[in-house]
Amino acid sequence: MSNTRVAVLVALALVVAAAVWIKLPMGPVPVQSPPANTAATAAPPATPAPAPSAAPAAPETATSTPPTPPASTASPAAPSAPAAETPPASAQAPATPPATPSAPAAEAPATPAAPSVKTADPFGEQQSLTAKKVVMLRGSATWDNAFETLVGSLKTLAGFLDKQGIKPAGSSLIVYTSTDDAGFTYQAEIPVEQDPKNLGKGMSIGTSPEGPTLKFVHRGSYDNMDNTYEAITNHLDDKKLEAKDTFIEEYITDPLTTTEDNLIINVYVPLK
Repeated sequence: MSNTRVAVLVALALVVAAAVWIKLPMGPVPVQSPPANTAATAAPPATPAPAPSAAPAAPETATSTPPTPPASTASPAAPSAPAAETPPASAQAPATPPATPSAPAAEAPATPAAPSVKTADPFGEQQSLTAKKVVMLRGSATWDNAFETLVGSLKTLAGFLDKQGIKPAGSSLIVYTSTDDAGFTYQAEIPVEQDPKNLGKGMSIGTSPEGPTLKFVHRGSYDNMDNTYEAITNHLDDKKLEAKDTFIEEYITDPLTTTEDNLIINVYVPLK
């Protein structure tokens, strides 16, 4: 045999031996015999091992993403906003309405007390009187029957003028010419624009008082005139003023037709 054939046969023998060895991997001897080949075969499994480990990692991320939905569950916390139970606070607001009921305490009826308009009436106001033509009736009276006597005199004058068709040209006047503790003398006067004829007993034509005076106002019955004159006296004393002995009462309301409690009388006090 030539060397070439020997080499071929050896090669074939090696191939056959290798094939037999490959077909019998479970035999205990082949595992130990080719260390180099085991390294080669071990290498392939090493490469697949990383791949599987990487693949599982991806699934884990997939599972990790699901936890984000719980974050969405946190958003339901917004519904808890109803806990802002501000309505109860508004419910307390009704407590303020009770304050408005207290407003009636303002009771505007306090304004009806405005009848203190009396305070708005002149009291000690300076006023100059102008003389007027008057028909007058002199008389005297005691303080006990003062008002009845004065009204009687004015009624006499009014009846006299009415018979002659003469209308009064102003309010009736009572001029006190003298006073003392027992009574007074007076002149009842009614302003006129024409001279009446055939004057009655005790009547005359004259002029009403004139000149500077202080004006005061009395409201109410004649019996309460004492209070008004007392206030007038105090006023004169405070102002250190001297008055004449004459006082003039101007009856703004007709004493013949007005109830005594509703009388309005201007009182003029001539100054010296």
